[in-house]
Parts: sequence; C-alpha cells; structure tokens
Amino acid sequence: KEGVTKMARLSDVIEDFIKTLLKQSEGELELQRNELAEYFECAPSQINYVLATRFSLDRGYYIESRRGGGGFIRIVQLDLDKDDYLLYLINERIGRSISESETNDIVTNIMERGIITEREALLIKSALTDKVIAIPANLRGVIRANMLKAMLVAILRSRA
Repeated sequence: KEGVTKMARLSDVIEDFIKTLLKQSEGELELQRNELAEYFECAPSQINYVLATRFSLDRGYYIESRRGGGGFIRIVQLDLDKDDYLLYLINERIGRSISESETNDIVTNIMERGIITEREALLIKSALTDKVIAIPANLRGVIRANMLKAMLVAILRSRA
C-alpha cells in the first residue's frame, strides 16, 4: 500500500510541476521525457502515466509525442471558450455512453476552468458513480451520458 501511495504522490508532484511550467509558458510546453524522468528520479513510464491520465483531451490538453534520441513531448492546454467547450462536450465528446472515469476527467476539467465550483464538481461526480447508477453495466454508461449532458445543458442555461 505504501508503494501505491508514494507513486500517487509522485504523480501529483509531476502533474503540479508540469502545470506550473504550462502557466509560465502561456499554455504550450515542450519537454524531454527522459530529462523529466531523471529530474524526478523515476522511470519514463511514470511520466507517460502522468501524461496519459492527467493531461488528456477530456482534461483540456493536447499531447504530441515524438520518440527517439531527440524525442520530445509537447503539451498544449486547449484554450476554448467556456460555452464552446460545453457545447463540444454535449454534442461531440460524451456520445451515447461514457464511463465513470471519463466523466470524472471531464468534470475535473470544467471545474479547473472555473465553469463550475469544486462543490458542484463533487455533486456531479457523486451523482454519476457506478454505485449510484445501480443498473446493469451495459446501460450504466448510457444513463450516465444522458445525465451528464442534462447537467451541462443546465450549466449553459444558467450562464445565459
């Protein structure tokens, strides 16, 4: 258990470090994966894990990666208008079905963008867990997608 906690803490530290660099570089950053791994004294796979889980499209980031000797990682924080982003989520991203983890990423992102408060994010995440949507697994994602879309439409309407 301690190893998992230590790894989670390292992931948090790496995420915070990258976000700080992104703020300083106005939303676009190029990094060397191996240099970052050396800096944090971890395997490059740990850096890959952080990028894949903490800097996904659902969280508002675009990652471009080139492997090899001169390889780099480019991280771009997408700067979308809040209403446009919500419409994109409703009309394109969520689709007919969505998992709990994808939902959590989206809700975290809209909270970090200041579209909803931390309290609202906690309420939405709580309402859309697998435990709460206690129906057969094949229908759970469909119900969650419809509920999340309805919540995002309500947020859009309240902003108008």
